[in-house]
Amino acid sequence: MRVILSISFCKLYKFFAPLRCLCVLCVKYYLLNQRELFLKHVAQTSPAPLAMEIVKAEGALLFDAAGKEYIDLIGGISVANTGHRHPKVIQSIKEQLDAYLHIMVYGEFVETPQVRYAKQLTDYLPASLNSVYFTNSGAEAVEGAMKLAKRVTGRTQIIAFNKSYHGSTQGALSVIGDEYWRNAFRPLLPGVLHFDFGSGEVLDFINDQTACVIAEPIQAEAGIIAPPKKWMQAIRKKCSETGTLLVMDEIQSGFGRTGKLWGFENFDIIPDILLLGKAVGGGMPLGAFISDKELMWSLTDRPVLGHITTFGGHPVSCTSGMTAMQVLLDEKIIEQVKEKGQLFRSLLIHPKIKAIRSFGLWLALTFDSFETNKKIIDRCIDASVGLPYASPLITDWFLFAPNCLRISPPLIISEEQIKKACKTILQACDSF
Repeated sequence: MRVILSISFCKLYKFFAPLRCLCVLCVKYYLLNQRELFLKHVAQTSPAPLAMEIVKAEGALLFDAAGKEYIDLIGGISVANTGHRHPKVIQSIKEQLDAYLHIMVYGEFVETPQVRYAKQLTDYLPASLNSVYFTNSGAEAVEGAMKLAKRVTGRTQIIAFNKSYHGSTQGALSVIGDEYWRNAFRPLLPGVLHFDFGSGEVLDFINDQTACVIAEPIQAEAGIIAPPKKWMQAIRKKCSETGTLLVMDEIQSGFGRTGKLWGFENFDIIPDILLLGKAVGGGMPLGAFISDKELMWSLTDRPVLGHITTFGGHPVSCTSGMTAMQVLLDEKIIEQVKEKGQLFRSLLIHPKIKAIRSFGLWLALTFDSFETNKKIIDRCIDASVGLPYASPLITDWFLFAPNCLRISPPLIISEEQIKKACKTILQACDSF
């Protein structure tokens, strides 16, 4: 009987072999065709995009069109803090889809998802941060905050920091901390001064001409740079003394990334304006700038509609973000952040790793050059080739620290996935 089954299986295998080959060819053609269409019709931001076709994402995992599984160490650049497609987030989106999508420009109608999410956010913020203006993205939140600071203070000078990143729109680009990116698009906003992050020199330039100081609590694209706590408090004090608004850019650091709900909590300060993006939408496009209602009210007249957006605070995005934030709180995900960050640090020991900077579940692995870093990143992505015992993973480099490897996974990443990811990185380091 066993022999007959074996013979029958062989015959079936031979019969379906041509079809199997045809299927493989079809998949390869499909993949090639999609890549060609991507390069032809989707505007590119770099001359050599990864061009990976991801067809599914779940938790801390991504899956490509060939069925290959990757551990995600980027999380959409700190977007998927509660993981990709959390079941509660997906369910809430489906329920909102049955109610309504876009119905009116932002702020004109009472839309329940906007109202509920604004209330939820302010419930977990200091009393002075009580009024939320929803935008489509973090960069738009930056733009709105700069306008608000100018409107409230009647001043035009803005102070920002070198190696800071605040977005690519022209106003946000004006305060970005690198001349390489600014210079190509000048003229930009006048009256913007840049100083080194953590430098005491900036304190002498915050005065009655300064509308705002815009800073990240921890610099992201510089490769996870945290300033001294006393320095951040001195900035806060000088802003208060001069009537300058302190704008805290939490677009990457917010929603638990640093081990606290908000990054500014690590420094015992309260900003005048808080900027949110990335994780604020729970995987959907959303941003926000938050301030005191008395300040925010200045955008309502002289002129009326002082700041306006059509799709900012989209009801589906607000529903998604509100549910994701509730998941973050209910499942006590933030309480695990520092421990998981420390697990990465304890496992990532290798001669090629010159240093590790970290804050919460947010790490920058320093290598001797961008070339070394890029080789390791590429080997991690294609770990099935040459690294037979490794798990493929997605990581990247930092905009202002190209020799540093980025680790900012979904905060729900498991210990097992962390160990697998570290094993892959270490094998990649050993591979050349």
